[in-house]
Order: sequence, then structure tokens, then C-alpha cells
Amino acid sequence: MTHGLSRVALTAALFASVALPATAEQVFNRIAAFPVATNLPADKEKLSTTSAEIITASEDGNTLIYSDSPLGGIGFIDITDAKAPKAAGVLMMDGEPTSVSVAGGKVLVGVNTSESFTNPSGKLAVVDIAGKTVEGTCDIGGQPDSVAVSPDKSFVAIAIENERDEELNDGALPQMPAGDLVIFSLTDGVADCGTMKRVALTGLAEISPEDPEPEFVSINDLGEIAVTLQENNHIAIVDGKTGEVKAHFSAGTVDLTGIDTKSDGALKFTGTKDGVPREPDAVKWLDNDRLVIANEGDWNGGSRGFTIFDKTGKVAYESGASLEMAIAQIGHFPDKRARSKGVEPEGLEAATFGDQNYFFVLAERSSIAAVYKDTGAEPELTQLLPSGVSPEGAVAIPSRNLFVTANEVDLGEDGGARSHVMLYELAEGTPAYPMIQSAMVDGAPIGWGALSGLVGDAEKAGTLYAVNDSFYAMQPTIFTIDATQKPAVITTALPITRGGSAAQKLDLEGITLDGKGGFWLASEGDAAKLVGHGLYNVDAKGEIKAEIGFPVELLAGQTRFGLEGITSVGTGDDMTLWMAVQREWADDEKGSVKLLSYNPKSKEWGAVRYPLEAAGEGWVGLSEITAHGDQVYIVERDNQIGDNAKLKKLYRVAIADLKPGKIGEQLPTVTKEEVHDFIPDLKAATNGYVVDKLEGFAFDASGKAFAVTDNDGVDDSSGETLFWEVNLQGTN
Repeated sequence: MTHGLSRVALTAALFASVALPATAEQVFNRIAAFPVATNLPADKEKLSTTSAEIITASEDGNTLIYSDSPLGGIGFIDITDAKAPKAAGVLMMDGEPTSVSVAGGKVLVGVNTSESFTNPSGKLAVVDIAGKTVEGTCDIGGQPDSVAVSPDKSFVAIAIENERDEELNDGALPQMPAGDLVIFSLTDGVADCGTMKRVALTGLAEISPEDPEPEFVSINDLGEIAVTLQENNHIAIVDGKTGEVKAHFSAGTVDLTGIDTKSDGALKFTGTKDGVPREPDAVKWLDNDRLVIANEGDWNGGSRGFTIFDKTGKVAYESGASLEMAIAQIGHFPDKRARSKGVEPEGLEAATFGDQNYFFVLAERSSIAAVYKDTGAEPELTQLLPSGVSPEGAVAIPSRNLFVTANEVDLGEDGGARSHVMLYELAEGTPAYPMIQSAMVDGAPIGWGALSGLVGDAEKAGTLYAVNDSFYAMQPTIFTIDATQKPAVITTALPITRGGSAAQKLDLEGITLDGKGGFWLASEGDAAKLVGHGLYNVDAKGEIKAEIGFPVELLAGQTRFGLEGITSVGTGDDMTLWMAVQREWADDEKGSVKLLSYNPKSKEWGAVRYPLEAAGEGWVGLSEITAHGDQVYIVERDNQIGDNAKLKKLYRVAIADLKPGKIGEQLPTVTKEEVHDFIPDLKAATNGYVVDKLEGFAFDASGKAFAVTDNDGVDDSSGETLFWEVNLQGTN
């Protein structure tokens, strides 16, 4: 049985967190995003894989130190000015660094030097922070996974995992040699190798007691070490001075309800799982009597949340599915992980800021850091912070009102986001994120993500409609957005149906009103997936009433980069639909794409040519088209991310100049006018890196402009959706 927040209470907590008065409320907001690749040594290729995994801070709070396993070093970041972090170099470690922890002027680094799973080895390195030099090492006789320094700096504890080979017998336990716990005495931050205590953890757990697989360590003010045995689903409490195992207990199981259990291209929070082993990864002491675990799972479990225990093993609080539902509300639920371990809480941090105790839960697969106030009883969820791709570690620096996350995934070789370290500051204000979230309906969140097209209601100011793309192929949906609230709220979800069932073979990228209470939708085709290019007219109930395919002469030059937006000009029988084609087709001149026209009454097709800006890196294409006044507005962007992003702009073309030519013949070229540069908006919105997919833009009934980004369904993506009112001049 779970004891988490009720769904109603959870929703109330979330909405309260984003509707704060402009008084003395303290909130966390991101103030900087540091790409780890900035720290690459000069002799490394710029796309070399780097990673920020476990992170710590110098005692003065001015330097961050993180482990970079793929590079084989530890990185340093100068945060003297926290809003402008600077690369401070990398120290190579002659092995794979797995964890870092500071003691005085030193950082203690666990380094894996194993030649195989069956012959593990490792060392503890002592590094001088100021000099960035290795001052000494201690052989620890196995593969280290987690390092923690006691609060009084008198000793260091290392979890020796000796991890299993997940490809051997499907990762089944036992796989020897067994892991254990190692403790060294410290003097001025330097480990005394001769004081090593080796603590056996075998024979404790019910699950494979001969192979404990220690994962994470944390130490309280009494010098007690909490260590998780992840695959064993067990926790041990060890006296740091004597090495005695003082207590141990099973992490237990959780019954989950209201979760999505199918990775099927649809978000449905109606599933259940009973008796799920917690299998904790990170552990943190909240005080000298209570500890919190992140229930990531690694073998047969993973209960998608976190649990607070007292040190006798009694459950003080169980989050159940509450965190996952909150994450789903802000569009960060990873459908591809639904059938496995969902959002996968992995990392933890706990700290006191002023007189308020906090703890932070890092949900790896949803790329979110959840902020909880520790009340001593039921914790209060106050914020969900966007955290790059796959947060692994975190460190709080209360003396500077800072919280920092380390995000391990580097997608540079695939043109995606690099690994980042994110910095947040606690200060008076209101949360910058989320910028849009969904309501709860019948006790479950409206599932959403991958918003790809936007249109305003014809009459009601502040009401807009959006569609999702083919990431949710089994759940094409029209979402109603109330933009008068902050954050904006998705209030309803209208399924798009064909014959009463969810319509398939759609990749919806554009939406516009049909003037009859329904919508016209633009679908981007892909012949390789048997998805056709075309238009769909749906009624107010979401049922498809008409399907309009492309004419043969247009399809002759088709590619998979088809329609990315649709809008309407005129009304009734005089209505003409205009569509933006994303990129050049075979019959287009390089640097020129088509704007297509279609008259539903006459069924006539036509087109004009639209000149693209020159591409820097990658490609440039169109993402949206919307009519307003006597102009059509067009979003033109490159496909680049972060510092490589150079073009995310809004242009307009006079409707009077939209005089379509016949497809297959010479087409007229329109003249465009630049209206707005979105890159400053994308940088300032949440102080993250610039995302690539700005895909929705529309005006509401009052003439206000809004934009939205596509979060790719949280697949190889940070999951962030930015939704904001765009400040335009002279557009009414």
C-alpha cells in the first residue's frame, strides 16, 4: 500500500507552485547551462563523447568538479559568477572515474581500472583542487561506484559494486566476485591507505545474498553509512568508525496504480503493477534517523518513485506513482520507457537552505529534478526543474543559494544536445518552468508531448489548439490550451478518430480552423513508413470527415520532409488553405521550398516558391504558417541546437502576393519580410540551451502571438516544452 499524495492533492501542489504571489516566496530557477564539451582538452575532437555524471563542489562553492567516465577524467567548472560558468579544465585519471566527493581542499575520486567483469579493480585518487594534480592513490581491490565523505571529514566510504554483466544470463544474479564497502581514515582530506577497512555485505539480503552489488553510499552526522544494494533490493547501515553492520533491511515492494505500462505511442495512465521491488539507486540521509532512496530499478524492479525510511527499515513515506503523474502533467513522461521503469528516479540530493530542509529527486528518463520540501512527515512537491538530458548527479550549495545537476547523456555525434551541467538559484520570484502543463481529468493527467502545430480559437482570446506528431502514432490528438493561465494549461484532449477508433498513419504537423466548428490538419508523409502526405478535415468531435491526398504531379518530387503547417485564408466557399513544405523536394531549386494552396470548394491545388535563408550547419526549413490580418506568418529555422543554433525566425508574406502557379510549371517566388528572431526568446525563457524544434506559432482572437516547441516525446531530448507569448510589433 502506498502513502503518497493523492492525485488531487498533487495537482493542487503543482498548481500552487506555479501560481505564486509576487512576494517573498523562494523558488529555484535555472540561471545557467554549461556544456561539458567546453572542457574538452585541445587534443580531443570537438564531438568526442563527454559526460557529467556525479558532481560535487569545493567548500567555498566556487568550483564544481564532476566525473566524466567516457573521457576518463574529472572536469572543473569555475562558478565564481554562477550565471556565467567557465571551463576550468580536465584532469585525466588513468581509468574510468565513477564518483567524486570533496574533503577540505581535496577531491576524492573513485576510479575503475577493471579489465573485465570477473577481474574488477579500482583505486581511490586524492586530487588537489587548487593545483588539479593527483597527490596519491589507494588500491581498493574492486570497481568503485559511489564515494562519500563523512560530514566531519574524518573518513571516506566507497561502495565497491563489482557490477554484473547484463548480457550474461540476462543479467541474472549471482555474478562473482562479490562487492563490498571500503572505508579509509582522512587527514586534511588525504586518505590514509593503511587504515582501510573492508566491510563484507554478503549474507544480508534475501535476494542473492552472496552477491550484494553495493550501489550508493551516504553518511549522516553520527558517522553512519547507508549503502544501497540495488539488485538485492536491500539497504544496510554501517558504523563508519568500526565497520560494523548495525542494521539492514529489505527495500520492499510497491503496488502502483494509475501508471502507463505500455510503450505503444499513446499516453494512458490507467495501468497497474503490483509488488514492484523498489531496487534503490541513490540514498541520502535527511537527518540522523531518516533516509530517502530513489527507486530506479536495475534488474527486476524499479517502482518509479522514492521512499523515506527510518533507519530501522520502517517506511515513513512512499511516493508511489505521484511523482510520475506530476511529471506527465508537464509533458515529460517518456513513453518509450512506459513498459519498463517509467521516469526512473536515480539521483538524490538533500540540503538545508536557510531554515528550510529540501531534497531533490532526479528522474533520469524524464530529465527532471523534482524539488521537495522535507516537512518531517509527508514531503511537499514544490517544483519540477528542467535538467538537460538524463540527470545523473546533483550537488546543493546552500551558502550560495545554488543547486546544480549533472546530465550524463551526450548526443553530439547525432546532432543533439551535449552533456550539460545546469545551475539553479533559490531566490524570490515565480518558477520559470513549466511553461505549459495539463490538467487532471478523472484522477489522471492528460498525457501530452511532441506539440507540432498551433492555431488560435476564432472568438475566445487566450484559447488555442495544438496537435501532436507521429511520436504518439496511436493517440493523435487535438489539445485545447488555456493561455490565460501561467503556466498555460491543457484543459482537454480531443482524440482524432477514423471510424470511431484512433486514426493511424498520421504525422500531424499543422492545424487550422475550418470555420464550421472543426479543423483542417496537415500530415507529413513518409513513403518508407507508408504514411501519405495529405490534408484531413475533422469535425468538432475529432472524427475525420475528409482525406485529401496530394496530386500525382506534386508527389513526383516527394521526400519525407513534407507539410509542417497549415492555415486558412478567406471564409466559406472562398476559403483557401495554405501549407508550408518543410524542405526542398526533388523539383525544387536548392534554397527554395513550396507554399502549397488548396481550395476545398474547387479542389484546385497550386503553389508559390518561398526563398530560404542560407544554412550554416545542418539544414534550414519551414516549421509553421499562420494567417493574420493581411499577412501569412512563417516560422523558418535550422535544425541546430545549443550554440550551433543560428536561425529561428519569423517571416511574413503579404496575402496579396500569394498568387499560386500550377504545380509542375514555373512557380512565382514570393517576397518575405523578417518579423522576429526567436533565439533570444529561446535563450531567455528558462536559461537553458537553445532547442531546435520551434514548431508551433499562432495568434489568438485578440491578436496576441504564441509559440511552442516540440519536445520529441522525451526521446533523446530534454523533454522541455517552451510555450510563451511572443512580443511582436506592428502585426495587428
